[in-house]
Amino acid sequence: MPAVLRIALPVPLMQVFDYLPPAGTGIGACARGSRVLVPFGRSRRVGVVVDVAAHSELADKQLKPALALLDPTPLLTDELMDAVIWTSRYYHHPLGEVLHAALPAGLRNPRAAEDAGERGLALKAGPAPGEFKARAGSRPAQLLELLARGPLTSARLDDLLPGWQSAASSLKRRGLIETVRLASRESLRTQLAGPVLNAEQQAAIDAVAARGGEFSPTLLEGITGSGKTEVYLALIERVIAEGRQALVLVPEIGLTPQALRRFRERLPGSVAVLHSGLSDGERTRAWLAAARGQVQVILGTRSAVFTPLPNAGLIVVDEEHDASYKQHEGLRYNARDLAIVRAKALGVSIVLGTATPSLETLANVEAGRYQRLHLG
Repeated sequence: MPAVLRIALPVPLMQVFDYLPPAGTGIGACARGSRVLVPFGRSRRVGVVVDVAAHSELADKQLKPALALLDPTPLLTDELMDAVIWTSRYYHHPLGEVLHAALPAGLRNPRAAEDAGERGLALKAGPAPGEFKARAGSRPAQLLELLARGPLTSARLDDLLPGWQSAASSLKRRGLIETVRLASRESLRTQLAGPVLNAEQQAAIDAVAARGGEFSPTLLEGITGSGKTEVYLALIERVIAEGRQALVLVPEIGLTPQALRRFRERLPGSVAVLHSGLSDGERTRAWLAAARGQVQVILGTRSAVFTPLPNAGLIVVDEEHDASYKQHEGLRYNARDLAIVRAKALGVSIVLGTATPSLETLANVEAGRYQRLHLG
């Protein structure tokens, strides 16, 4: 009996399905965490390889070959696969549907993962079609002036010309600029210095950093304005200096624009954002950039907890008590709890910041499982 692929499919069934490798593809190429396209009934589905087994309980003639291997290297790390399996078992939800939720929408179809690089804008080569002169001082004129100095990533445009998107749409229609894919240049930005830390903030930073090489949950308690974000930023800066990544969860989309600007101004590395307010393409590109180690900080809401972290160094859950971390439809889960599970598997520190700790977190503090630090 040839080796078979155990594949999870996005169907409401508590099982995986056995398939043979795609024709012309060796079993060794189909690694755990890779997407495959398979026949399923009268349709085709995108599934994820969960395991490679020596044999199947089905007769050889009943097994169908997968149609195509979509990823030459796995998109989901072993650690993330284990976290997804834990989620499926703990919350009693079909594994295939959990994997479907963990993948961004752009990777739930048979298309290959996009090339590396970050989207940006550049002036279109060749003569401009027709006569067009942007009004001096207008957004289109400012955008053209910026791009005349060279292509810019979307993140850099956010800094230099907030609200550039409408001007870009107008200039694209006129054939003056085009979307390109660029290597991230965020590390070249001018890094703003933060305020001088007070004694409590520095003590908190030192206490968390002292346990940086192991799983260590910390409750960082402090009212609004007490300086919790400054502690996060200082810890993340240390993580970046070590060549590692940080995942920062915030409870609501409304908090991300302000946090994103602050993080990009203060941190030396690339910062990606993940939340439901982005387009499918934007979320997919940010997810892939994190999976490929191209960004150092991932800032997002609840679903960002499923982001791959190949170089993990720190996880932060801001406002850990907030009910927004709980998903109440479809796959029901608590992103705070899953973040703790992932931090333990990754062997990294996790900081739970809040002014009003949840009962679960307080129980863990009282049991001695979490350290408790105060600000303000």
